[in-house]
Amino acid sequence: MTRSSVFRLLLSLAIITALFTGCSRDPNVRKQKYFESGQRYYEKAQYREAAIQFGNAIQQDPRYADAHFHLAQTYLKLQDWMHAYQELSRTVEIQPDNYEAHIDLANLLIAAHDLKQAQEHTDLLLQKAPNNPQAHVAAANLLAAQNDLPGAMKEVQKAIDLNPAEWEPYLNLAMFQMRSNQADAAETNFKKAIELNPKAMNAELALGGYYVSRNRLSEAEQQFNHAIAIAPKDPEPRAALARLYMAEGKKAEAEEFLKKAKVDFPDNSTGYRMLGDFYFANGNIDKATAEYAALYQQHPKDIQLKKNYIQLLILKGQLDDARKLNDEILKSNAEDEEALIFRGQIQIRDGHTNDATQTLQTAIKNDPDNAVAHYHLGMAFDRLGDLARAESEWQNAVRIHPQLVEAQRALAALELRKGDMPALEHTSNEIIAIEPGSPDGYALRALSNMNRQQFAPAEQDARKAIEVAPQAPTGYQQMGNLHFAQKQFSGAEASFQQALDRDPNSSDALAGLMNTFVAEKQMDKAIAAAKAQIAKSPNNTAFYDLLGTGLFNNKKELDQAEAAFKKAVQLDKNNSDALLKLGQVQVAKGSPDQAIETYKQSIKDNPRQPSFYILLGELYESKKDWPNAKDAYQKALDAKPDNPMASNNLAYVMLQTGGNVDVALSLAQTARRGMPESPNAADTLGWVLYQKGAYKSAIDLFQEALKLEAKNKAPDNPTVHYHLGLAYEKTDQSGLAREQLEKVLKINPNYGDADDVRKQLAQLKS
Repeated sequence: MTRSSVFRLLLSLAIITALFTGCSRDPNVRKQKYFESGQRYYEKAQYREAAIQFGNAIQQDPRYADAHFHLAQTYLKLQDWMHAYQELSRTVEIQPDNYEAHIDLANLLIAAHDLKQAQEHTDLLLQKAPNNPQAHVAAANLLAAQNDLPGAMKEVQKAIDLNPAEWEPYLNLAMFQMRSNQADAAETNFKKAIELNPKAMNAELALGGYYVSRNRLSEAEQQFNHAIAIAPKDPEPRAALARLYMAEGKKAEAEEFLKKAKVDFPDNSTGYRMLGDFYFANGNIDKATAEYAALYQQHPKDIQLKKNYIQLLILKGQLDDARKLNDEILKSNAEDEEALIFRGQIQIRDGHTNDATQTLQTAIKNDPDNAVAHYHLGMAFDRLGDLARAESEWQNAVRIHPQLVEAQRALAALELRKGDMPALEHTSNEIIAIEPGSPDGYALRALSNMNRQQFAPAEQDARKAIEVAPQAPTGYQQMGNLHFAQKQFSGAEASFQQALDRDPNSSDALAGLMNTFVAEKQMDKAIAAAKAQIAKSPNNTAFYDLLGTGLFNNKKELDQAEAAFKKAVQLDKNNSDALLKLGQVQVAKGSPDQAIETYKQSIKDNPRQPSFYILLGELYESKKDWPNAKDAYQKALDAKPDNPMASNNLAYVMLQTGGNVDVALSLAQTARRGMPESPNAADTLGWVLYQKGAYKSAIDLFQEALKLEAKNKAPDNPTVHYHLGLAYEKTDQSGLAREQLEKVLKINPNYGDADDVRKQLAQLKS
């Protein structure tokens, strides 16, 4: 080859190289390549890879509407609703006439119960794309969310009329007909959808769900198996079959099935997580945590798996491990809302409840419509004793996401505590609507009726709870409560025992059984029942607590009661009930100093629990150790401001030690508001007013305290009579004063201030 030939070759190569280099640097070419690569991944159901490539295309051209739309579709497949919403919003911003994006946005907003925004999209669709069947389907979904089922069915019928060969509107129509109790018509339309598209997995699953609702379980199983056959790479049909096994009480079969199914989804997060989620759904937190620990080792980059694992670690109390993993997420993204919520949960469990409220409020500031954050913020306020704000947050949670059953349950528990039975009935109905196959709503409604002496509907609900979940203890527990309320003790015994047979760890069932024996004055049987259950579940802290309570109430077995409470605390150092009673037993045994040490240790383990400070203060008060008593009550108020008992006791101690009377008055008024039925609160406020010279007002409160004692059938308190006698003396009612002071010595000749009582009586006589 000549020198000139070599030069021409090199020149040609340089030109070719330049051409290729120029192409690769052209952002339009690069974005197209990324986009096409994303499409290929999407078609192979490799959605995470597809999301990366569509994202790369957007980096090349932020206004690439098709890439935003396809990325949104990918996020929908990944069930990443927030990012799907963001990408769809960006799509319609760039490309307002992308009606498919408007349809997806409308359906996402309906699912999030943001019906106002959804209405804007459906109005636009019906105006701009009236011949698009999916626009009418979206409008129908909105009407259904607004509980206008007739309107929804009319709208979806328009979609069918526009395209009778399209299968999806028939599926929607069938779902609306199910909700309207038109079961036969629904079955016809489920089958029509499948006829039009034999590979429509969603229709197959919906028909299977219909069969489950009609108790045609063999047909449901056949349907789910067919769905598995037509969509072997989708985990949802297998999840549906596992749920069917559970509904049939075939827990072991469901577990084995999911173990085998897991092998078929080595790279599908939803698929390989199903077994761990099965354990979690069945309350087996230990197995769920172990399963997720193994999965995390295999898939450390799966962020959803990591988050689920963190939640399990929190539930298990493995807070250090949970905190470490969660901090890794927040290090990458300080505003990750789920991770902030996890941090709030960890802080609540650590006893740093004020920090938790700040963390959760940050999450809500970032996303005001995050129902889960509102729910956990409610839990934090509940821990702080701020029930009004707790209730407000739970109401926010169910307003944003009515299907959030945990928030509904929290409201129900609060309503039960408040004794608001009509509200409890309403919330129970909401829970039943969300989970008609769960016994919880029926059981709560039974309690609501029971507390109003409406025994017939209560029994109906208890039986319904048993019917929907015959293997769960819930219905039998409520049946036991119902029998107990009607003093049908043999029936109560049988029902509570049936609950224990189904859940040997049910502390509620054991407590019900023991209470029944106590009501029958068979304390030995109550104690024997606790011991029998401990033999079956030897690591249940609540069972030792119940045993200790029975032994303590038996009075003769204080050593055994103390041992039982110590075992309960050994199993769970946060078992506050057992810790409180352990100190009470030690006091009953004549060991107040030992009780003081118990409460000091309890405070180290539970620094935000005011009850321990209050009991510690009362022990110091009994020893007339006023500085330590005052310090304990103040710390109780630091942990829970406005705690009425701590306010009452601190006010009294301040009076005993010459403290500021005005501060004591404020504390006593707080106590009186918080405990209007407490004789002690009335007496303390009266004693403050006495110190301020308001003797007539003080007399009224002392008299009120005596009335409350009689109403509550409380023992006659010599201190109230002593204070009333002094107040009568100050108002020149010497006869009444003498009468009250004499009562003090009659009730307790060794009363602590007996010498002063005698001195006052001597002065009155003179």
